[in-house]
Amino acid sequence: MQWRSHLPWTSWGRNLRGPFWPTGNHGRFLLHWNQPLEVRCSDFPFRAFIRNQGSSVGGSSPPGRHGQLFRSIPAMESVHRYRRSLAEWFIRLPREERQFGPTFSLDTAHVDPVIRESTPDELLRPPAEPTLEHPLPPKELRTLALPQLFDPDACGRHVQTVVLYGTVGTGKSTLVRKMVLDWCHGRLPSFEMVIPFSCEDLSAPGPTPISLYQMVTRRYPHLKEVLPLLGNAGPRLLFVLHGMERLNLDFRMESTGLHGDPEVSAMPTTIIVNLLRKFMLPEASILVTTRASAVGRIPSKYVGRYGEICGFSDTNLQKLYFQLRFNQPDCRHNANGVGTHVTPAQWDNLIEMLSRNLEGHHQIAAACFLPSYCWLVCATLYFLHAPTLAGQTLTGIYTSFLRLNFSGEILDSTDPSRTSLMAYAARTMGKLAYEGVASRKTYFSEKDVQECLESGVKTEEEFQLLHVFRRDALRFFLAPCVESGKQGTFVFTVPAMQEYLAALYIVLGEHKTAWQRVGKEAAELVGRVGEDVSLVLSVVAKLLPLRVLPLLFNLLKVVPRVFGRWAGKSREAVAQAMVLEMFREEDYYNDDVLDQLGASILGVEGPRRHPDEPPDDEVFELFPMFMGGLLSSRNRVVLAQLGCPIKNMDALENAQAIKKKLVKLGRQGLPPSELLDHLFFHYEFQNQHFSAELLSSLRQLNLASVRMTPLKCSVVASVLGSGTHTLDEVNLASCQLDPAGLRTLMPVFLRARKLGLQLNSLGPEACKDIRDLLLHDQCQVTTLRLYFNELSPEGRKKLRELEGATAGGARVAASLTEGTAVSEHWSVILGEIQRNLNSWERGRVQRHLTMLLRDLEDSRSATLNPWRKAQLLRVEGEVKSLLEGLGGPVS
Repeated sequence: MQWRSHLPWTSWGRNLRGPFWPTGNHGRFLLHWNQPLEVRCSDFPFRAFIRNQGSSVGGSSPPGRHGQLFRSIPAMESVHRYRRSLAEWFIRLPREERQFGPTFSLDTAHVDPVIRESTPDELLRPPAEPTLEHPLPPKELRTLALPQLFDPDACGRHVQTVVLYGTVGTGKSTLVRKMVLDWCHGRLPSFEMVIPFSCEDLSAPGPTPISLYQMVTRRYPHLKEVLPLLGNAGPRLLFVLHGMERLNLDFRMESTGLHGDPEVSAMPTTIIVNLLRKFMLPEASILVTTRASAVGRIPSKYVGRYGEICGFSDTNLQKLYFQLRFNQPDCRHNANGVGTHVTPAQWDNLIEMLSRNLEGHHQIAAACFLPSYCWLVCATLYFLHAPTLAGQTLTGIYTSFLRLNFSGEILDSTDPSRTSLMAYAARTMGKLAYEGVASRKTYFSEKDVQECLESGVKTEEEFQLLHVFRRDALRFFLAPCVESGKQGTFVFTVPAMQEYLAALYIVLGEHKTAWQRVGKEAAELVGRVGEDVSLVLSVVAKLLPLRVLPLLFNLLKVVPRVFGRWAGKSREAVAQAMVLEMFREEDYYNDDVLDQLGASILGVEGPRRHPDEPPDDEVFELFPMFMGGLLSSRNRVVLAQLGCPIKNMDALENAQAIKKKLVKLGRQGLPPSELLDHLFFHYEFQNQHFSAELLSSLRQLNLASVRMTPLKCSVVASVLGSGTHTLDEVNLASCQLDPAGLRTLMPVFLRARKLGLQLNSLGPEACKDIRDLLLHDQCQVTTLRLYFNELSPEGRKKLRELEGATAGGARVAASLTEGTAVSEHWSVILGEIQRNLNSWERGRVQRHLTMLLRDLEDSRSATLNPWRKAQLLRVEGEVKSLLEGLGGPVS
């Protein structure tokens, strides 16, 4: 993940003393560390870190002591201010992390990934066909902890330069960020000074010559006082060069000459090369991080140790990561400090289910091998169970996840095409993902992957880009399948990523045949030159009486329109496929898409499928949701930052095609789970005008038996809460709805005539909310059913008193026996319960019978009719007999 904080320009520009490079026509530079670090507070809260074994906690020294180098008072004060400023900057969280709480910090929820030592021979060996298997440390190679990176090598030689490398998502950025923070807090005593540089900043276009000391002071003004001492620091001075793949380093003497004076200006790459050559500050220590494909850019004779970051190759590390994340106090409150409706016991249950799924060596364990995907799992579970930020969507989480990991990175800095890594992934992995969705498969052979990657690759430059992608990013998107009987095949790292990339492939316009691509280019060419040619033809037509010229003149105007209609037909075909996927009858009675997503992470409770049993048909119900979400303006802005821009006209035409198909197929009655999926599509699209127009014909909202989590309540309220048309009936029976959900859905309930809330989790505290609903001046409720909610007798009595007093003259049925005669039907009901006691869940039956007994007793005490009292008393006796058989209370 990137260090970029994505802060507004105004939030840091006021502290900028000057640009890193002299002003010129090279545009605005990326945030990163261009801002000089200022002290904004007198005391910085140094917090203890929670680390796994092998962390840098081992030896520590007080932050105020700086060994023998910085002994003078001015130097000590400068270094102290620098430590505080550096820590304040590096501890800042990207916007994506702030959803976990107002003070959520990397300090308290970090686990070091596995680092294994590798050898130059291993790196320089001619690569075989790249594999997707996990790189497990060989027995002869040891794993390294952070404090061991600069230990003497196996031959006892002192190590001055260490190169850490890994694929996208293994945690390079986070690891170095934590290492810098450790030094700031005095827990890296091996070094008296740590100076980090972002190679992305150093590679900015148009730099002018600058000295090493100028590079340091323009970023870190506090170090100006101690610059003369850096030359004497020796190995206790550490330079951190993060993201070396962004620099095109050239170690040839004719290209990069020797340069050893840190006070003399040179090109930034010249300074970096000579630092690595040990010609400048020869005793200084250097830590380099890079993607795997760029390791060879530094000659091995200049490197003392190579370390491969292997991620969380042990499931115990994965479980530790989740426990630290979800046990944070801030994870139980939203960004405003308000509770998230999830109790500590519920969080503990989620962690337990996730741990069992990891221990079972399921596919999620293969995904969480990459620390980045552990973050995605946390963010998704937090979204499903404790939504906090207004307007946050699932598509937005996945788009932000890709921004954290790719953030506009170039695939190969040595390639003149400057191809965006994410754009390349969308074109190749998106193609594989979409072909899988179209053919309804999630397993891919090596041949499938190879054909998709090599499609259209012809030149040497294209093969080089493919090689870089396979080494650096292929493992990020695909993982080996661990399912029994599927060994040797590959799946997308998490199932939802396949549907996201398939949707991205479509909205970017990559799904075109060769003929369509040629036709589009020809139409654009004709459109560009058409006006000039038409002007010439009109002049010639006046001079020469040629009748064919007007015909050519009209043809030039028609060609772009014809192709536009042809492209429109293609969009309609894609929209048709998307809508059909959303409303497939085969999926009518499965779980809603949000429950499916949760099950893919937490696993499914109950017996496993027998190996000989035929598998269910693959379901891709997230694919249309992501298509809608990617067309929203917010996600299009982020995609543009990743090098995947979606033109406004393309987004509009895609939305119109989807709307046309939804109008036709969306009017049919849908089962509750499919209706929720339909509403979730509108929630992801984030276009109120679009949704209001399509949902204006909805008159019945039947979500019975759908488990209404806080997120689902927010989805329904967001999509339907701003509407104005009346809902004839809203049925939320057996939805596990609690008082918090009741308050969230209040705008929808106000527009309902018949409101069914039977068999929910509405306790005594819900009576006040229901009373407020019925007394609201905009309430249109005429019938309110409450068949099995644990309302108090006093609460039911108050609700009965409201009958006829509300604006709609609402009739409230708070008890099972209200308004109906106790008849022979009770014998049938109780007899059915008696016959099924052995197969039904006894605890649930006992709870319902207890509530039924209480309703009967309340109704008997409230009625004055002796005949009705006798009937109720008889039914009470039968219910008590059933409860006695279950061992429950009878009063």
